[in-house]
Amino acid sequence: MGKQKQVQIEIMDTTLRDGEQTSGVSFAPHEKLVIARHLLEDVNVDRIEIGSARVSEGEFDAVKIIADWAAGHNLLDRVEVLGFVDGHTSVDWIYNAGCRVINLLCKGSEKHCTYQLKKTVDEHIADTLKVLDYADSKGVAVNVYLEDWSNGMKDSPDFVYRMMDALMKTKIKRFMLPDTLGILNPLQVIEYMRKMKKRYPNAFFDFHAHNDYDLAVSNVLSAVLSGVRGLHTTINGLGERAGNAPLASVQAILKDQFNAKTNVNEDRLYDVSRIVESYSSIPVPQNQPIVGENVFTQVAGVHADGDNKDNLYCNDLMPERFGRRREYALGKTSGKANILRNLEDMGMKLDDGTMQKVTERIVELGDKKEVVTKEDLPFIVADVTGLGTSENAVSLKSYVISSAHGLKPMATVKIEIYGKEYEAISNGDGQYDAFVRAIRQLYKENLHRTFPTLTDYSVDIPRGGRTDAFVRTIITWDFKGKMFRTRGLDADQTVAAMKATIKMLNMIEKDYENIV
Repeated sequence: MGKQKQVQIEIMDTTLRDGEQTSGVSFAPHEKLVIARHLLEDVNVDRIEIGSARVSEGEFDAVKIIADWAAGHNLLDRVEVLGFVDGHTSVDWIYNAGCRVINLLCKGSEKHCTYQLKKTVDEHIADTLKVLDYADSKGVAVNVYLEDWSNGMKDSPDFVYRMMDALMKTKIKRFMLPDTLGILNPLQVIEYMRKMKKRYPNAFFDFHAHNDYDLAVSNVLSAVLSGVRGLHTTINGLGERAGNAPLASVQAILKDQFNAKTNVNEDRLYDVSRIVESYSSIPVPQNQPIVGENVFTQVAGVHADGDNKDNLYCNDLMPERFGRRREYALGKTSGKANILRNLEDMGMKLDDGTMQKVTERIVELGDKKEVVTKEDLPFIVADVTGLGTSENAVSLKSYVISSAHGLKPMATVKIEIYGKEYEAISNGDGQYDAFVRAIRQLYKENLHRTFPTLTDYSVDIPRGGRTDAFVRTIITWDFKGKMFRTRGLDADQTVAAMKATIKMLNMIEKDYENIV
């Protein structure tokens, strides 16, 4: 596709409104503030929609907190709240919360107007105009959603045009055209958008896509091709039902495929994705474009070999653009090239004989469906060369963990740190908790050191769930503000978690000076 004339696209992110309508998602006020700050200050989207009027006292508190912060940073005109055609109620709610932009939800299809509101188009227009006049008297700017616009264009275009004809005479800043039920395909988006642009050439249109047919991103880009200059997105594609168009994907395609310009800082997209993932408790799929855990990981050894030879397997989606880096997976298909790239990243060099042994061991582990990570490499190298764990600062020398009915589990642990052994005993709410409490006690009382905080703990097994399956434990740690993960693999879940913990201790010993 040839280069087109570069156009500026405005991004409105609605993670805090439509994204919060994801089933099971509810952001606390302070979480909404954190996300809002990242979106406006770091990612630099043009606008954010942060909530809906009249929802709850908690929603009011969240909107007020964000509005107060935005006002203090000269960002209030970029903060918007969804409101309704309800006389003075929504406008007063938004005004009292400190916001000065309402996204007014009007009807964009005759069915919605007739069967939900039980009003004629003239009655609905009159009600809408009253809200617009009142908002203007309060100094509240208005954008308008034409709810169910997509069905309106399919079934009742005259209704859409009558609404637009009336509203074009007002001070409305933006007309926001939603595919409310996610029914459109890209060809329909082009057809309907071009009709709107032809009839209302001076109107500023936003397009709001839903992903029910997995076409949200395609429809967004069709809207841009049709002359739309405002797009609605969410972080990680959160949203009602199947969600909305994800910001990271939209940004990448706009820039690379359409030569379009936005104000988005691409290198902060991954950070905000992880924050929203944490607060929403909705995990990002590992193969999610741009922000997925595996999307910049080469698995096949031939790919790593090609990358070593003038980046033969790379495209414009370079991970560094998004604050990430390319990784090379280790497994039965990885081959020497992947292993070499990982060893180079760690500053390790092996002779040919050792390299062959390490490759064979990784292939063996891959055949068992065990996941091999870069952090495992030093242990594999030490194992195949017979060096044991002498290169590790911390090693687990021995442990006894006991549990009995009616009693808390007890752990006795002996670890070696730089050749010196330490021992501690502790109980806990579970076997692993007892183990960690004992280790934490050693670090506090013997080393007078801070012990990292465990922020996430997950366990999985190979598909099939056999009783003899290996258990993979993945633990996320926070140490001095630095987040990292370690993994442990064993037939016993507690032992796998203990292995992951010892890996963590070695990592912080290696980087202790840099972290503190």
